[in-house]
Amino acid sequence: MGRAYQNRKDSMAKTSDAKAKVYSKYGREIYVCAKAGGLDPAGNLALRGMIERAKKDQVPTHVIEKAIDKAKGGGGEDFALSRYEGYGPGNCMVIIDCLTDNANRTFGDVRLCFTKTKSKIGTQGSVSHMFDHSAIFVFSGDDEEGVLEALMEADVDVSDIENEDGKISVFAPNTDYFKAQQALIEFGVSDFDVAEIQFLPQNTTTIDDEDMPMFEKFMDMLNDLDDVQNVFHNVAL
Repeated sequence: MGRAYQNRKDSMAKTSDAKAKVYSKYGREIYVCAKAGGLDPAGNLALRGMIERAKKDQVPTHVIEKAIDKAKGGGGEDFALSRYEGYGPGNCMVIIDCLTDNANRTFGDVRLCFTKTKSKIGTQGSVSHMFDHSAIFVFSGDDEEGVLEALMEADVDVSDIENEDGKISVFAPNTDYFKAQQALIEFGVSDFDVAEIQFLPQNTTTIDDEDMPMFEKFMDMLNDLDDVQNVFHNVAL
């Protein structure tokens, strides 16, 4: 699982937008977390996790505070999650998560990315059954057995746990995210390198040299869309 996770992160790094676009995406997610679960990070684990991720990606404090203040107002946009999936260049499988205040506009924008790269957008569930929707935690440590015991005592259904180069990686069902995070905090983990929910491919595929330029164009087009928050695929890079 670790390798599949790393492939996804490497891909996102290669196709990441300018800083302003990254800030905008974090601002939108922080706004949604704060509006849904409360403004206090101490009582809203989703918000706290999102703020920590934003800080690790060097999002300025004023961007974070502005998003929370916006949620405090109670007005503004009403963002909702939209998820699209299909087959990209080289017949790879792709899942796109968006936060949008206009689902029709977002669907049209995402569909255009598929169309312009000779790809095929699918129906809901067309490829997601080939991915594991996983909570992922990565942190410094070497007591793998202690971590596993703490998670099991908290009734977390651990899918996998890895210990490599002083880093422990924990994989669990996405529905156990908050339960697992709280158990790890109580165990003594104070700083997470990664605390996210992702779609991890059950199997990866390779794309030949002929299709790679179109795949890269596809990723760039998707990541250029303001509504797109995350892109997951099964390409081994």
